[in-house]
Amino acid sequence: MTRPEGGAADGGAGPGPDAPGGTPDFRVWALQGLPEVRPGDDLAKLVASVSPGLADGDVLLVTSKIVSKAEGRVVAADDREEAIDAETVRVVARRGPLRIVENRQGLVMAAAGVDASNTPAGTVLLLPEDPDASARALRDGLREVLGVDVGVVVTDTFGRPWRSGLTDVAIGAAGVRVLDDLRGGTDAHGNPLSATVVAVADELAAAGDLVKGKTAGLPVAVVRGLGHLVEGAGEEGARRLVRGAADDMFRLGTSEAVREAVTLRRTVREFTDEPVDPGAVRRAVAAAVTAPAPHHTTPWRFVLLESAEARTRLLDAMRAAWIEDLRRDGRSEESVAKRVRRGDVLRKAPYLAVPCLVMDGSHHYGDPRRDAAEREMFVVAAGAGVQNFLVALAGERLGSAWVSSTMFCREAVREVLGLPEDWDPMGAVAIGHAAKAPKERPVRQVTRFVEVR
Repeated sequence: MTRPEGGAADGGAGPGPDAPGGTPDFRVWALQGLPEVRPGDDLAKLVASVSPGLADGDVLLVTSKIVSKAEGRVVAADDREEAIDAETVRVVARRGPLRIVENRQGLVMAAAGVDASNTPAGTVLLLPEDPDASARALRDGLREVLGVDVGVVVTDTFGRPWRSGLTDVAIGAAGVRVLDDLRGGTDAHGNPLSATVVAVADELAAAGDLVKGKTAGLPVAVVRGLGHLVEGAGEEGARRLVRGAADDMFRLGTSEAVREAVTLRRTVREFTDEPVDPGAVRRAVAAAVTAPAPHHTTPWRFVLLESAEARTRLLDAMRAAWIEDLRRDGRSEESVAKRVRRGDVLRKAPYLAVPCLVMDGSHHYGDPRRDAAEREMFVVAAGAGVQNFLVALAGERLGSAWVSSTMFCREAVREVLGLPEDWDPMGAVAIGHAAKAPKERPVRQVTRFVEVR
């Protein structure tokens, strides 16, 4: 593709998709002569004044900055960071002063799209409030002024994960097919296409950026020859290009993912019947055994109860041991039944894990005080391992409940599970898919838990 004088670029020699030989072909050029856009300007009339030759099937590629200016999205902001805060819904990743965030439009991008360039000092540009609505308004305006049916794409500049450099993408669209779903078709060799969905609106935006440039002061480009992307296109908008949270495997930066997983770690007491992936539990165990431990030891063991028969045998034995203890304490039958019911969360779970403490590698000092402290160190290490385990389960989108019950009947647990005498069961972890979203956790003020000396 070349960029001849006048800001035009040719994708080939022919006039369009119906060129001789059937070779797809298009042209893209930047519009010359647009004046500085000011709040309240009618973009359709400005474009029509410099490009009266627009034709049906053309696609107009419009830099979001001029849309923002026309819509009055210029705000006073001595501190750009404050403007970014105001436009941010969720911080995705942070490295020093750089923030990748999800903004009010649902876009994940640097600095929420707040731009301090090409705007007077002391002001910043915000993205259009609704880029799809902006694209529809411009398309309708051009139809009214010029009587043409064109597609409109509102573009902005993005960085991309795993790739260096910037490119323009579509943040708003009207009258343009934004996604070309090729699934169900075949490639040139007859192989079925099962995952091919092309982001054509982003490809159009990038093509327009080649002729608009970042510093040439050419905010609008036109693509001609791809009318099949306009003909019959619904009003789906560029919002369809934003991947939903459920399908986003890379939703967070590394440190943010850790904090999110810790926050997601909630006690879940009701589970669905959906089976638990044993591989996910083993990955959580792998995270558990990275916890700190004294003397370079590995004081954790995890017994995974994957069969219903094993879970039932364990829980029946534990219940019998609890009842015997409670009756020996003189509890009433009503009190016994109430306390035993507290362990029902374990019966409702489709998967159980029993973390155990082992004292391999511990030191024996012959001093009761120091020996007690030695055991406490190992107990703390076991707790750190279980915490890692619970957080990793949350990262796997599994719910869990750590119940201390096995600690009150260790002998029965060891006997039923056939565990060595030196394995101390440290509770049981119920694991499964949460039947409902947990209640919002009350905000805890950090200052209540901190003492500074």
